[in-house]
Amino acid sequence: MIRWNPPGPYAVVFSTRRGGVSEGPFESLNLGRMTGDEPERVDENRRRLCAEVGADPERIALNRQHHSATVHRAVPGSRGVPGDGLWSDSPDEPMIALAADCLTIAIARSNGSRPALAVLHAGWRGLLEGIVEAGAESLGARDLTAAIGPAIGPCCYEVGLEVSEPFTARYGAGVLKGRKLDLWSAAERALRAAGCEAVERFDLCTSCNADLFFSERRTGRPRGTHGVIGLVTS
Repeated sequence: MIRWNPPGPYAVVFSTRRGGVSEGPFESLNLGRMTGDEPERVDENRRRLCAEVGADPERIALNRQHHSATVHRAVPGSRGVPGDGLWSDSPDEPMIALAADCLTIAIARSNGSRPALAVLHAGWRGLLEGIVEAGAESLGARDLTAAIGPAIGPCCYEVGLEVSEPFTARYGAGVLKGRKLDLWSAAERALRAAGCEAVERFDLCTSCNADLFFSERRTGRPRGTHGVIGLVTS
């Protein structure tokens, strides 16, 4: 687990693929039920993840992600609502965003503001659509701090012109290294422009680190998903 400690009453953890009960291509802490893994194993993996942040697994809110800029207020126990972000300002409402090369991002209110937290799933489509801006706006777009989780890095993420051109137009030429896209830097620029005063990056490539992360680009399917879990603590 990779723990993020923003100022305030928050518990936020970015998971790896280690520490679960799934087998085969889902080994071992697969959090995704739609991957083809056995549901009871996924449920146990989620229970273990919740234990890391002291959360009730029955209260997890989880979207049906589809590369959008839609951010919902979390409803405890909600599953399957289309969207790619969740936020809450109520204690003990755990939220999860999943990925297997895309970014997972957490944003928190800081500086004495009323506590609130958002978790986001952001691929290249979501970044261009404005998922970061929507997540920041859900929290009020001021006095914010953020963390960018593991994702496919600029070492491995080769893209075509249909992706590189809109990214360089929006975020500057520095997010492209030859034909390879730097999602971490693009996300950081988006977060700072949206009002995040501090942005922490882990810069761990999901494609390079097969022992730590699932990767769609590296293995294709079937494969598992890791993610980020967060909540406002009581």
